[in-house]
Amino acid sequence: MNFTTVAWDDENNTVRMLDQTQLPNAVVYEQFDDYREVAVAIKELKVRGAPAIGVSAALGVVVGIQDSLASDYGSFKSELDTVIDVLADTRPTAVNLFWALERMRRTAETNRESAVGDLKKILHREAIDILNEDRDMCRRIGLHGATLIGDGHTVLTHCNAGALATAGAGTALSVIYEASRQYSDISVFADETRPILQGARLTAWELQEAGVDVTLICDNMAAQVMKEGRIDSIVVGADRIASNGDVANKIGTYGVAVLAQAHSIPFYVAAPFSTIDMDMPDGSGIPIEERASEEITEGLGKRTAPEGVRVYNPAFDVTPANIVTAIITERGIARTPYTDTILALSLMK
Repeated sequence: MNFTTVAWDDENNTVRMLDQTQLPNAVVYEQFDDYREVAVAIKELKVRGAPAIGVSAALGVVVGIQDSLASDYGSFKSELDTVIDVLADTRPTAVNLFWALERMRRTAETNRESAVGDLKKILHREAIDILNEDRDMCRRIGLHGATLIGDGHTVLTHCNAGALATAGAGTALSVIYEASRQYSDISVFADETRPILQGARLTAWELQEAGVDVTLICDNMAAQVMKEGRIDSIVVGADRIASNGDVANKIGTYGVAVLAQAHSIPFYVAAPFSTIDMDMPDGSGIPIEERASEEITEGLGKRTAPEGVRVYNPAFDVTPANIVTAIITERGIARTPYTDTILALSLMK
C-alpha cells in the first residue's frame, strides 16, 4: 500500500491519520497530540473500520497520558481513566475500540508498581504492539481467506474492510489481495454503501490504488448482478460478532447476506478474533449506532430530501449466523455450529 491509515509519529510524538472524509478527492494526513482530537476523529469518521478504530484508540491513550505530571499510580490511574472514558464514548458498535482500551487499562494495572515515567513507556509499547499485531492479523486473515477464493472468481464486498479500515492490508480486502497474489484473474464488485458511500469513496479508491480489477455498483444493484451470475462469493468485514456467529456490520450487509442465500452464493465474514465478543450470546444485544439525519438528507453536499422529514439512520445491521457461510479470522476459519467452532478458536494461542 502506498498509504498509511494510522501510525505513531516518533519524531513528533503524535498520532498520524489519513483523513478518510476527504477521500477520494484528496489524500490528507493529520497529526494529533491531544486525545480529545483523536476521539473527535473517530466520531467524525476520519478514521473508521473496527480494527483501525481500536489501534487509533490505543495510540490516543498514549498521547493522552504522555504529558502527565502524576507522581503516583493513583493520580496517574485517574488521568488514564478519564482519557479512556472519552475515547470509549465515540462509536458504540465496534467492539475493537473497547477491546483495545481495556487492554491498555489492564496493562497499566499489571504494571502499577512501576514508576509513572516507566509506566508511560510501557503503555506506549503496548499501543505499538496492538498496531503491529493488527498488521500481522490482516496478513493471516488474508492467507486463510484466500483458500476460499478460486482463480477467475469475482467477489462482491460491502462497505470498506481494507487497509483503510485497519493498520495493515485489511480484513475482507486482505482476502482479496492475497487471492490476487495467488491467482491472475480476481475481480471485485463494490457496493457504494449508502448513506456515506464508503464503498464508492474508499473501497473503489483503495482497490484501484492496489491494481485490483474493481467495478462499482449502487447498493440496489447487488441482486441483479447476483441474478446475472456475475458473483462467485461475497466477503465483508464486521464491527462486532456475537459468540453464536451473529454479525454486526455496516448497514446493508444483512440485505446482501439474504440475497446471497437466495442465489446460493457463499457469504463470508472476515474479521480479527478480537471482533468476536465472547460475552455477547447473540446479536440481539449488540448496540446499534444511530447517526445524524444529515447523512441521508444532505449526504451529497446538497439537500436531497424535504425539510422536516423524519429520518432513521442506523449505521449497522445484524446478519444472523444461519446465513453466514464462514467467519474468517487470523486463527482460522469458523463454520456452523459457530458456538462450537468460535469457542475452539478462542482456546488457540
